[in-house]
Amino acid sequence: LRSLEVGESRLSASKALMDASAQTDPDRLMSLLLPTISAEAPRRPEPFVDPFVTAKGEVRASVSFSGYKTLWFNTGSLCNIACKGCYIESSPKNDALSYLSFTEAICFLDEATRLHDVPELIGFTGGEPFLNPHFIGMLSAALERQFHVLILTNALRPLQLKQDQLAALNHKYAGRISIRVSLDHFTKEGHEGIRGPRTWTPTMAGIDWLFSQGFRVSLAGRLPSLDHEAALRRSYGELFHARGWPLNPLDPIQLILFPDITDTRPVPEISESCWSKVSVKPSDLMCANSRMVVRRRGEGSASVVACTLIAHDPAFDLGATLQEAKRDVWLNHRSCARFCVLGGSNCAAQAKSPAKSEQV
Repeated sequence: LRSLEVGESRLSASKALMDASAQTDPDRLMSLLLPTISAEAPRRPEPFVDPFVTAKGEVRASVSFSGYKTLWFNTGSLCNIACKGCYIESSPKNDALSYLSFTEAICFLDEATRLHDVPELIGFTGGEPFLNPHFIGMLSAALERQFHVLILTNALRPLQLKQDQLAALNHKYAGRISIRVSLDHFTKEGHEGIRGPRTWTPTMAGIDWLFSQGFRVSLAGRLPSLDHEAALRRSYGELFHARGWPLNPLDPIQLILFPDITDTRPVPEISESCWSKVSVKPSDLMCANSRMVVRRRGEGSASVVACTLIAHDPAFDLGATLQEAKRDVWLNHRSCARFCVLGGSNCAAQAKSPAKSEQV
C-alpha cells in the first residue's frame, strides 16, 4: 500500500507539471523532471555492507569456530615509529587502542587455562608490545601458565631496553618464546622507505641479538605482488647469508610475506560459492581458531574480536569473554577477502628452532 501511495503521488506531481507545460519554458520543465527520473534509477548495492549477503545478492561466506589454537593480545596501538601502510595505523601518537593492563591480561589468560580447548599459543601484537609498561609482566604470566608465546615486534629500542629481562625469560622458558620481527625489505633503502630513516641499522642489531640469545626468530616482509615472490625470497636469502642468520627464505614460516592490506583497489566479496574456487578452506582462516583481546580508548573494559586485522570495527566484536567469542564470523570486510582468503595469510605461524632451520 505504501508503494502504491508513493507511486500515485509521483504520478500526480508529473501530471501537474505537464499541465503547466504550455505556460512553462520547456528547459525549465525538463530540469524539474530530471531529479524525479534520477531518483527512480536503481542504485548498485555497495560491497561489504550487509553482513549476510554480498552486493551481488549471494550468501556471504562465513567461518565457524573450530576451537582455540591462538589467543592474541593487542597490547595497544602506540608504536615508536609510524610505518607507511600500517594496517592498524600505529604511531607514537595513535592510542585508539589503549594499553592493555596487566590485570586484564591475567583475566583472559586464566580463562584460557579453564577452556576445554586451551589455546596452543599466546600472541602479542600492537603497536609495539615492548612499549606497554606491563608487557614483561604479561609475557611472564603467559609463560608461567605453560603457554608458548609469539611476539610481533620491530626489534628496535623498546625491545632493546628490555633485553636483560627478555633474555632471562628465554633462559628460564627455553624454546617457548618465538619472536617475529618486521623487516619490510631486504635493503636499507627499501626498509627505511617504509619504516622511516635510521631504522635499518638498529633493526639489524636487534635481530642479531635475538639470534645470539637463542630465540626462535622469524621475519615478516611485504609482498607487493604474487608474481614477485620467488625473486623476493632469493633476495632475502642473500641478506640472511650475509648476516649469518639461520633462516630459510623459502620457508613460509621463517620468512612470512604478507600481501598489502592497505591496497585500496576493488576486491571481490567472498560468497559461500567461492570456497570451491579458492585455494583455502574456511578452517584455514585465522578466525576459525583464534581471537584477539583489545581495549579501545574510552571503553570501560577489554573485548574479544574476531582477528588481529579488524580491531576497530564493532561489527567484529564477539563478546567480553573467550567462551562468548566462540561464534561464527561472517566475512564482511575487505581484509577478510584481500588478506586471508585471496592472500592466503595467517598471522599465527611460528618460527622453527634455530637448530632445526636450514641455512640458505
